[in-house]
Amino acid sequence: MSVSHPVIAITGSSGAGTSTVRDAFAEIFHRQGINAAFIDGDSFLRHEREEMAEVIEKANQEGKPISHFGPDTNRFDLLESLFKQYGELGTGRIRQYVHEDGQNQHQQAAGTFTPEADIPKNTDLLIYEGLHGGVISRTWTRRRMSSSHNPIVVERRNQANSNKGVDVAQYVDFLIGVVPVVNLEWIQKIHRDSKIKGIAIEQCTTTILRRLQDYIYFMTPQFSLTDINFQRVPLVDTSNPFTAIDVPSADESMLVVRFRDPNKYPLQTFLEKFDGAFMSRPNTLVIPGGKLRMALEVICTHRIQELVTASKQV
Repeated sequence: MSVSHPVIAITGSSGAGTSTVRDAFAEIFHRQGINAAFIDGDSFLRHEREEMAEVIEKANQEGKPISHFGPDTNRFDLLESLFKQYGELGTGRIRQYVHEDGQNQHQQAAGTFTPEADIPKNTDLLIYEGLHGGVISRTWTRRRMSSSHNPIVVERRNQANSNKGVDVAQYVDFLIGVVPVVNLEWIQKIHRDSKIKGIAIEQCTTTILRRLQDYIYFMTPQFSLTDINFQRVPLVDTSNPFTAIDVPSADESMLVVRFRDPNKYPLQTFLEKFDGAFMSRPNTLVIPGGKLRMALEVICTHRIQELVTASKQV
């Protein structure tokens, strides 16, 4: 962690709502006059889009499925190095992954990387949004489901050398998790991929299964390290996410906000800001699901101000 050059990370699965958090933070930074360096988690993928598809397909054919959640397809070591360097020096080098809406800006095809460039000078903080803002990656046990009725086959594997002993979370000053309950997350993915991308529902289900082991090992543990978790919990039946007709709306949900250290936050003040809010535990605030944007501004602004104020006093 760094006092002089703070690092903020927003971590969560695709479609969980991390982009909403990033946009809310951008508004906070604008109002507070904070100059932030924004980092996209896709910049740390190992491969460009076409090569990634080939690598995943080959792994599937070999019976050792991999996913975007794990170290086989990500450079956790580069992410750790960037956070460390920025925390120490307020600088670093970064490439960008070109999304569909950035093709004109970068004059490159979607799914490719831009050349590396320096982070702009004199930024007040770095903010990351992606899958792995708090990932810790050690030697790990790869578990894969047998195609027969045999029990789970446990296969001991060593990670690639570049990912041994990676601890990204240690360099983050403010770590925020955005995670719907898993049934809701699956519903959101199925509907997004089938309705927007035209992917068959059966294929969406296959992708969820392929990703599950990496989700367990590399996504879920991050949410025990976060300073604040925002978890959306539906108030309608999502018992079978694979047959859900629609995605529960924000107004059909509640937000469960968990604070790792509640003593750092004026929880009573937060409680008074939201109609229908209550404390389910001493460190857990429950508010209406439609209030995510407001919750982010109310809850996170003072912590961001603390980080920036402290950095300017060094």
